[in-house]
Amino acid sequence: MLKLTLYALLSILILPIPLAAQNTSKIAPKREFRGVWVATVSNIDWPSKPGLSVDKQKQELIGLLEQHKANGMNAIVLQVRPAADAFYTKSREPWSQWLMGKQGIAPSPGYDPLAFAIKEAHFRGMELHAWFNPYRATMSPNALIHEDHMTRKRPDLFFTYAGKKQFDPGIPEVREYIVQVILDVVKGYDIDGIHFDDYFYPYPVAGQRINDGATFSKYPNGFTNVNDWRRNNVDLLIKQLDDSIHHYKKYIKFGISPFGIWRNSNEDPQGSATNGLSNYAELFADSRKWVKEGWVDYINPQIYFSFTRKAAPFGTLVDWWSNNTYGRHLYIGQAAYLMNQKMEAAWREPDQIPEQVRYIRNNNRVQGSVYFSSKSFSTVARATGDSLRNDLYKYPALPPQMPWLDDIVPNKPQQLTADAMDDGVHLKWMKPLKAEDDETASGYVIYRFEEGEPIDILNAKNILKISFEDFTSYIDTGVEKGKRYNYLVTALDRLKNESEPSGPVGILAKQDPMPQ
Repeated sequence: MLKLTLYALLSILILPIPLAAQNTSKIAPKREFRGVWVATVSNIDWPSKPGLSVDKQKQELIGLLEQHKANGMNAIVLQVRPAADAFYTKSREPWSQWLMGKQGIAPSPGYDPLAFAIKEAHFRGMELHAWFNPYRATMSPNALIHEDHMTRKRPDLFFTYAGKKQFDPGIPEVREYIVQVILDVVKGYDIDGIHFDDYFYPYPVAGQRINDGATFSKYPNGFTNVNDWRRNNVDLLIKQLDDSIHHYKKYIKFGISPFGIWRNSNEDPQGSATNGLSNYAELFADSRKWVKEGWVDYINPQIYFSFTRKAAPFGTLVDWWSNNTYGRHLYIGQAAYLMNQKMEAAWREPDQIPEQVRYIRNNNRVQGSVYFSSKSFSTVARATGDSLRNDLYKYPALPPQMPWLDDIVPNKPQQLTADAMDDGVHLKWMKPLKAEDDETASGYVIYRFEEGEPIDILNAKNILKISFEDFTSYIDTGVEKGKRYNYLVTALDRLKNESEPSGPVGILAKQDPMPQ
C-alpha cells in the first residue's frame, strides 16, 4: 500500500424505503461501509514485529479490533498475501516472513491467523476482507526466499523491476495460478470479501523498464501495442477472478483499491480534472473499465489528497468516481497516515478527514470509506479516531447491500423472549425459517428502545448489538435497574440483507431488593 513514497512520487509527477435500505440520514446513516486496512507487509500494522508468540499475536489483533470497533468501523481489510506468501494455513505458498521472522516458518500447530481474525471480527460485527497482492513476489533484491517460494520453483514466471521480482501478468499460467491461490481462501475460509490494492504493473522508477518483451511476443492476444496488451492482461485476471469467486460463493464481495486517478482530463476527456500519475497510463490498470463491466462489486480508490491539493483535489476525485460507479459500490480510500505530516498544511488541520467524511456522506453515490492504515489511529491520527468514535461513527452501521449479488431478504427470527436477571436482560430467540435462497441467518441485529421511545429500526442510534455470527442469545448488561425497555431482533444473511423484526418484547429491568 502506498505511503510516503506515493506522496513523493506525486510531487514529482505533478505538473418508500424498504426495511434494510440505506438510511438517507447524513448524521448517522444506518448503512455505511467503514473499513480499515491492516497491513502485514514489513509489519506495518500487525503483527508489530515478526517472531511474536501466538498468544501475543492474538492479543495484538484483539486489541486492534477492539480499537477499530470502538471507533465505529465495520470492516477489516487484512493483508493475507503480501509477497507470494501466506498468513493462513490452507495455502500452496510458504508462510510469510513477517509472521515468524523467516519465510516458511509456521506458527504453533493449530493456530491459523486468518481463521482467528475472521472469528474475532465477526464476533464484533465486522466483515473480514482478505487482501491479496496479486503480482508482487519479493520486496528487495536481498530477500531470503524459502525453497518452496514460486520464484525458486518457477523463475520463468517472473520479471525483475527495480530489484523486486514480480509475476509476469502476460503469462496465462500466471493468471491461472493467482486465481487458484485466491480460490484456496475463497473455498477454505469464512471471509466476506476478496480485496486487491493498487499494485498491478509496477509504479514507474526512473531508469527502469519492464522486461516482458518475450512474453508479449509469445502471447500477443491480437495486440500490437504493448501498453494496451498490458492493460488487457490485468483485465483478464480481474474478469476471471470475478467469475471464479462468485461461482464458488456468490456472497463473497470482490473489490479493488486502485490509485486515486484513473486518467487525467488532459489525457482523456472522460478523465478527472486532475494532473498526476494515472492508473491507465503508468500502471496499465483500467480501473474504470472494471466497474463499467461489472467485474468488481466495489471500487475503493485511494484518494490520499486534501481538499486543497491543487493537482488532485479530494472533492474533484470523489465527484468524478461517483459519476463513474455504474451501479457498483464506491468506497473512498482515506489517508489517516497523512494526518499531522509537515509536507502540506492541510493535513495539520484536525478537521481534514472529518470534513472528507461529511463530503462523502453528501453524495448518495458513495457508500463509505476505508482508512490507511490501522496503526495510524494509534499514532498520527488519534484525534481522527476520536472524531469518528464520538461523532461521525458514534452509532453502529451495517455494510450497504449488494442487490446484484443477493436481494432476497431472510425470514425474521422466531420466539423472541426477554428475562430480567441480576446481571441484565437475557434475550433468546430461534433461528428464522429458511428463505427462498435457502439461507437462514448468518448474523443478527438487536435493537433496544426505552419506554416511550418510538419503535424505529431505521435509526442507527437504536442498534444495541450487531454480530455476524449465528448466536441466538444475548445479555444486555447496560440496562438501568427498574427501567422498562422494548427489544427487537432482526436476522442478517451473508450479504447483510435484513429481515423484518421479531418482537417487540417489553421487559422491566430487575430492581435491587428493597432493604429489610
